[in-house]
Amino acid sequence: MVILNLAYLDPSVITIAFSAVAGVAVTIGAAVAVYYHKVKKKVNDKLGIDENAKKEVEEDVTGSFGE
Repeated sequence: MVILNLAYLDPSVITIAFSAVAGVAVTIGAAVAVYYHKVKKKVNDKLGIDENAKKEVEEDVTGSFGE
């Protein structure tokens, strides 16, 4: 059985299609990350968990340099 394939896909069409799919994937990933952090913050607030409790904070560096 012989199937004729008369369609021609220009390489630029493949590039544009790949870019579109990659763009949609990145957009979905960014949206998921934003909503994940929002939900995580709300849950931590409800449970009274402080994310910064164990982090060390450095003092601000002030003064004149090079003197």
